[in-house]
Amino acid sequence: MNTEDEFRISVIIPTLNEAGSIAAILTDLKPLREAGHEVIVVDGGSNDTTTGLASRFADRVIQSSAGRATQMNRGAAAASGELLWFLHADTRVPAEAANILQQAAAEGDWGRFDVRLSGKHPLFRLVEEMMCLRSRLTGIATGDQGIFVRQQLFRRTGGFPEIPLMEDIALSKILRSIQRPLCLRQRLETSSRRWEERGIVRTILLMWRLRLAYFFGADPVELARRYA
Repeated sequence: MNTEDEFRISVIIPTLNEAGSIAAILTDLKPLREAGHEVIVVDGGSNDTTTGLASRFADRVIQSSAGRATQMNRGAAAASGELLWFLHADTRVPAEAANILQQAAAEGDWGRFDVRLSGKHPLFRLVEEMMCLRSRLTGIATGDQGIFVRQQLFRRTGGFPEIPLMEDIALSKILRSIQRPLCLRQRLETSSRRWEERGIVRTILLMWRLRLAYFFGADPVELARRYA
């Protein structure tokens, strides 16, 4: 177990009906827990077995009103770690994640990972490379990239703006105004399920339209309706 003066990571995972994926990511995170870091699952009202599965592998399962930003802020408020690491439930993480994050925290106060999409279609390789390049150039991170931030900075900036969509981009803009993100080359794997269900090209165009609309001041509530 970590002592109080040792570096500690708090992993925060918002969930809503993630019974099909939550066990896999929590299994990936077992080495972090064994090293004394904590894993917090914040559930937004699942009506499947998500919370039951999570309770077997997480340090804490917290109930919250639904909304990814609200859930992540709730988890951050309960966290004891020096570094907050926000992950989606359908993400897979490398076994050496704790060491990677500890080294990163010595270099900067926030950042993200490169991303790999789980699908095998060749277009996914292009999509993931463009996602990583865009983030590296703009200093904007998305939730799929596993945003990490020192708790002190997160609290000082007010956490995630509680909007129904684009909360990751909104937080990135706030943090970027203080410090450029660390763009780690190590990759997290994220599910390509939504791309496969909606169509790869169609999903690309949808996300471009939504981000462009947000850039020009569109209401996140309306954007969330279009995304649903």
